[in-house]
Amino acid sequence: MTFLSILFALLLEQLKPLRADNPMYAAVKQLAARMEATFNAGQEAHGRMAWVVAMLLMLVPCMAVYWVCLKISPFLALLWNILIVYLTLGFRHYSHYFTSIQMALGSGDEAGARSLLAEWTRQDTTAMNVSDISRIAVEQALITTHRNVFGVFFWFAMPIGPAGAILYRVSEYLARAWNEPEHLKNEAFGRFATRAFYWIDWVPARLTAIAFAIVGNFEDAIYAWRNFAHRWKDEAIGIILSAGGGAMGLRLGTATENAASLPVADAATVDSISVEPEVPPGEEANVRALQSTVGLVWRALLLWMLLLLLLSIAVWLG
Repeated sequence: MTFLSILFALLLEQLKPLRADNPMYAAVKQLAARMEATFNAGQEAHGRMAWVVAMLLMLVPCMAVYWVCLKISPFLALLWNILIVYLTLGFRHYSHYFTSIQMALGSGDEAGARSLLAEWTRQDTTAMNVSDISRIAVEQALITTHRNVFGVFFWFAMPIGPAGAILYRVSEYLARAWNEPEHLKNEAFGRFATRAFYWIDWVPARLTAIAFAIVGNFEDAIYAWRNFAHRWKDEAIGIILSAGGGAMGLRLGTATENAASLPVADAATVDSISVEPEVPPGEEANVRALQSTVGLVWRALLLWMLLLLLLSIAVWLG
């Protein structure tokens, strides 16, 4: 059921991708804002309580509906799973930005590419050259794909099924929503949400990096992972970008500035924190790197689907 649910959800999203401002996402944002307004009294314990309450409000109804559907008919349970995966996946949410940037750079329209990148990442792109635009677009694509696709795959495959997919996406959002806005930066309230998502994403981030290594240049990916992932403040993002860059033969991030300033609505902020004389393996990003990224992501997606298929077959035979 896991493989079929993800397969049909992916097909459905290809036909009709959800908008980033769809009502379901808006409801999650409203819930997060209400929890923060209700529980935030400036202490970490309040953030922990708000996180637990928010998760219970999301996960308990999801599991209740799933078990009711399963009691009535496995087909109904399958439909429920497909719906949840469809709502939690984001494979096509922001791909139009990446594709448009790729087309703009391919036609020599650097100004248009800068404008699209600024809209996507919400950062100043005025002084960026083609290499900078390409690098940040690649970084953004890898992180967004992990957070919106591969992380969801992993948690949906866990025994809690659809609740796992919701757990991953909502915890990722709470880690951002309770830490990145100006009025919440450096506050104790959001620390538990950050720590919770760190552990929730610990295994998926490493599996994504391994997938990139397997479908790309394995030796360079592992070398970059071991030697350069610590340059990012966010450990998981450092692992994904260093392994992804090594797999494609690209140097992602820099030693002296942000590897990628990801948008508040899409992914966590990525910072590089150390300056080292050693240079990561690979070339500077260019227009061709965007096409390489597309290939890497699709190969990694096919690898995940193959593993899920084998897991489903093993369960059926067992």
